Amino acid sequence: MNSTKYIFVTGGVTSSLGKGIISASLASLLKARGYSVTIQKLDPYINIDPGTLNPYEHGECYVTEDGAETDLDLGHYERFTNVPTSQANNVTTGRIYQSVIDKERRGEFLGGTVQVIPHITNEIKDRIKALGNTGNYDFVITEIGGTVGDIESYPFIESVRQLKWSLGKNCVVLHLTYIPYLAAAGELKTKPTQHSVKELLQQGVQPDVIICRTEKPLTKGVRDKIALFCNIESDCVIEDGDASTIYEVPIKMHEEKLDVQVLRKLDVPIKRDIDLSQWESFLYKLKNPINEITIGLVGKYVELQDAYKSISEAFIHAGASLQCKVNVKSIHSETVTEENMDEKLSGLSGILVAPGFGARGIEGKILAVKYARENNIPFFGICLGMQCAVIEFARNVLGYADAHSVEIMPNTTHPVINMMEEQKNIANMGGTMRLGAYPCKLEKGTKAYEIYGSENISERHRHRYEFNNEYLEQFKAAGMIPSGCNPDTNLVEIVEIPNHPFFVGAQFHPEYKSTVMNPHPLFVAFVKAASKSK
Repeated sequence: MNSTKYIFVTGGVTSSLGKGIISASLASLLKARGYSVTIQKLDPYINIDPGTLNPYEHGECYVTEDGAETDLDLGHYERFTNVPTSQANNVTTGRIYQSVIDKERRGEFLGGTVQVIPHITNEIKDRIKALGNTGNYDFVITEIGGTVGDIESYPFIESVRQLKWSLGKNCVVLHLTYIPYLAAAGELKTKPTQHSVKELLQQGVQPDVIICRTEKPLTKGVRDKIALFCNIESDCVIEDGDASTIYEVPIKMHEEKLDVQVLRKLDVPIKRDIDLSQWESFLYKLKNPINEITIGLVGKYVELQDAYKSISEAFIHAGASLQCKVNVKSIHSETVTEENMDEKLSGLSGILVAPGFGARGIEGKILAVKYARENNIPFFGICLGMQCAVIEFARNVLGYADAHSVEIMPNTTHPVINMMEEQKNIANMGGTMRLGAYPCKLEKGTKAYEIYGSENISERHRHRYEFNNEYLEQFKAAGMIPSGCNPDTNLVEIVEIPNHPFFVGAQFHPEYKSTVMNPHPLFVAFVKAASKSK
């Protein structure tokens, strides 16, 4: 291909239709045809990034290799394409305005009046084209967050309008919309879609392909009606029906010829057949398990499934690789007490204590660790979950009753979890944690080394607090060993208890690197251990 092609994905009628999954599915199809693809998300909120957002507000904060705190859709992008994303793949309105204002303060606009058009829209266009300008990608898919018609989305849609004209045949717009089914009338209604496209047209953008979220199959009559009133060909009306799993969507989109229509609209010849064999193999294993287990996920945001999205998906990847159905039982850590923990935690094949920040629910997490350790239930702790494992061991094995993290109890006499040295003088909260990929050296002969099969690994981080190495020898003598450390700082990255069926705590976030094609080895090992403990 001579030049990068740009694909924009907008949404209408309602939020949560699945623009991220559609974008990721199209990317996986194009990649299966041999093209290089990346996806970026433009978010209309004014936060610089989602790092300081409450998970109840925005779901999990996903972290890239280069340390960007991003929207959870970037997790879908990576899981579907097996291609890492970066800082450039997630842009917020806040970041756009910050950049323009910084330029104005530096005098780059030569005394001119700074306006939404052209300055904000130019900045947006520059960010969109930045990935294409690298020369690394045949296709750049850009998902526009929010819903067409939202005030905050206007600058993004205007930028798409301008790019559509300047890029010509190198640009297509996909519009995801909703076709409701009225049971009383017994029919699908196209009017919301018509209004959504009309809203897009009022902003100067004609969609090339319309993808219809629907509970019922689209008839030819419905497709023709949408095509007629939305100014597109019937072949470009794509059905996006309900699926039993998000991982079916690429297959469904291929059956609907979404990839073919996009390539046709972009005037890209189809030079090779699509190879979906690996994806189909994954789906077969996922849908045909030969074993079933239940993992207790102990966290404080369990009411919202998106708060631990990457963990849930990592269990799906690991389970499918072993043909094991992993049922995740959400357990609110605030509800776990000494009196009820047997009731709450018994009957589980394994226990995962989730990441998080702050004091709320911390004692319930520590009790869950204790229950897993004392009852030989496979245990996996991530980030704060690892820190809870350290605190529990210090209290109940080393005998330090007030052992704690200085995050929770600054005046504890036994700060087994301490603030990282480089974090002590930081005042701003956003984007200032230890973020992104860091190396880790594993000790030979440990469970971690056995799981990874390598001495040197790299994993992504998001934390301010660390294991206090002043207590290292006491922990080792009592039976909890550091099996992985950062080679540069000696920061403890992994702890484990060798004489336990499976007891591993990781300071990093392994769930961020789990994909359909490469399930994370720690999750695979944990699921395997949990299967044996049933």
